[in-house]
Amino acid sequence: MKQKIMSAAMVAGLLSTGLMAGGALAEETPRLITVSGQGQVDAVPDMATITLGVTHEHAEAGQAMDAVSLAMTEMLSRLKALGLEDRQIQTTQITLNPLWANRNHDSNSAPRITGFVASNAVSVNVLDLDHLGRVMDAVLTGGANDFNGLRFGLQEPEPLMSQARAKAVDDAIRKARELATAAGIELGDVMSITEHGGGRVTPVHAEMSARAASVPVAAGEMAVTVGVNMVFEIEDAE
Repeated sequence: MKQKIMSAAMVAGLLSTGLMAGGALAEETPRLITVSGQGQVDAVPDMATITLGVTHEHAEAGQAMDAVSLAMTEMLSRLKALGLEDRQIQTTQITLNPLWANRNHDSNSAPRITGFVASNAVSVNVLDLDHLGRVMDAVLTGGANDFNGLRFGLQEPEPLMSQARAKAVDDAIRKARELATAAGIELGDVMSITEHGGGRVTPVHAEMSARAASVPVAAGEMAVTVGVNMVFEIEDAE
């Protein structure tokens, strides 16, 4: 009987200790406010990247490649004449592939090579947009027969990233204060802050204009955006 009484006392003690520990854990759980903020800075682009190339077909592989090389040499000469430096032009791909006959059709004839297609692709960074129209006109009339697009950008995006980052933090702080005021609580210290999205530079809009050339180009704006997540502590009431 005495052993049973001792066991019951031990169980009661353990339960009491567990409840106290649970209460302590509940009291120690931090009270937090988590918000996200967004910052954006608009800027006029100051560079453009053109992706283009030359493609030719011929019965002989060497002649197909020679035709591509000749056209590419002419195109590069025109770019150099416009003042572009070697660092602004980069070869992105050179290919030489066979042309097949009877390869994908039901036929008694075996597949055979009828010729070759050669191509050479480059990307051109135009650092002075006042010359962009002339550059495009030069490459399109100078042998390029593959035009794979044009995108605008910023040569030095980091200062704008810093501005957007500061705006994102201000936005998050404003939201946290609004939430605290609405809930009737006091906002405490910042517990953590993280950046998400890595910062983005995207086109906003473009206005078409001709810049002293026969090819019209788009001069618009770029949006530099940064997002942050912030966690604030909720202060205990006095």
